[in-house]
Amino acid sequence: MIETRDLLKRHGGTTVLEQLSLTVPEKALTAIIGPNGAGKSTLLSLVSRLMPMSAGQVLVGGCDVATTPSDALARRMAILRQDNQSALRLTVRDLVGFGRFPHSKGRLHAEDLRHVDEALAYLQLEGLAERFLDELSGGQRQRAYIAMVLCQGTPCILLDEPLNNLDMAHAVNMMGLLRRAVTERGKTVVMVLHDINFASCYADHIIALKNGRLAIAGTPAEVVQDEVLSGLYGIPVSVHEVQGRRLCHYFG
Repeated sequence: MIETRDLLKRHGGTTVLEQLSLTVPEKALTAIIGPNGAGKSTLLSLVSRLMPMSAGQVLVGGCDVATTPSDALARRMAILRQDNQSALRLTVRDLVGFGRFPHSKGRLHAEDLRHVDEALAYLQLEGLAERFLDELSGGQRQRAYIAMVLCQGTPCILLDEPLNNLDMAHAVNMMGLLRRAVTERGKTVVMVLHDINFASCYADHIIALKNGRLAIAGTPAEVVQDEVLSGLYGIPVSVHEVQGRRLCHYFG
């Protein structure tokens, strides 16, 4: 479980996150939504200690992120940021193998190689394993980076806009894979999403941020409502139920 207590982040004189206290349920898929500038990516960066907090506390599995040793933290959670492109000429297999660093310290053993092969298969990348990253499409590279994160073998996975560079079919496939990681493998997956319909259809829990504060958190049924989303985004949003799923229609 991830918990934040009175989390505060300032950049100079600008407050990006303020008094943010929330709980992310364990073994569930949580989507973080909200308008641009709401603090979604900043929240992930603070939770993963990629960015120092100005005040407050973050607990992951009961461990204080600020004081937990880096190697221990890397065995508890993995993060994929938006700016995940590598300048190195790597094969897909090499990249995925980097996910084992917290366990292998750069020297892959038989167990590490097993995890690499499993991650490649899970993301349907076996046929691309020996290809270089710069030879792949944007969507294929995104899948390779997510395979690297899964290969790390952590109970908690943080993903910042994992559907970037994916077309509609690949985005649906990716959400299905992440849904299975929760259902079949007991992972705790937390992701920033811009598409409310993906959040509604695949998430167990939704956290909505606005202006650096928590607007609402709850199940899709509680969050995906006309008045909630209209107030969150400042535009008219109409929610309809289609085949048991709550879908949004928005217009200017």
